[in-house]
Amino acid sequence: MGKRGRKKGADGEKRRSLLLQVSAEEFAKNGYHETKISAIVQKANVTQPSFYLYFQSKEAIFQELVAIFQQKLMTLVQQSLLESGLEKSTLEGEITERITNILSFFKEQPALTKIGFYLANESEEIKSQMARQIEQNLLIEQENGYFRADINMHTVAESLIGIIERLTKTKLLNGVTKPEQLANEIVRLLLYGLKS
Repeated sequence: MGKRGRKKGADGEKRRSLLLQVSAEEFAKNGYHETKISAIVQKANVTQPSFYLYFQSKEAIFQELVAIFQQKLMTLVQQSLLESGLEKSTLEGEITERITNILSFFKEQPALTKIGFYLANESEEIKSQMARQIEQNLLIEQENGYFRADINMHTVAESLIGIIERLTKTKLLNGVTKPEQLANEIVRLLLYGLKS
């Protein structure tokens, strides 16, 4: 009997994950208001009562998707802090790798990214939270001597969010540019500017 309960639990987790995945795709494609629970359950091949076993409402599943995106993104941003004692010659590569990690997450989870970064009411707060964390990272990195002392890191953080937000939409999610290439372009622009 215990074996059966575990299988049912595992099946339940699979069904819940499938509902989250299908919901993300539907919200990303149709927007919040146009997405219907009936379409989600049909594509997930479950019954409507099954949906309500896992989620109270359309709003509840949408909010969970937003929370998943926010938590994963903030973990990546926190991990992007450069450790102290790096050789200056490795700086460009280190920064590029950290931005690549964030952009790769966006590329691997396009529906979740569209929801959390663009569609959700909370998307502006998520980007503000991201900017605050990046600014904190930059201030520490500035203290560690990686960046010029006369640069306002609030401006840099806000600019970086704007760059990432726009290029994710215009180059990354539509497959024009790979995460590594885009990260490299962003880092070279910010580190070296436009001057020849």
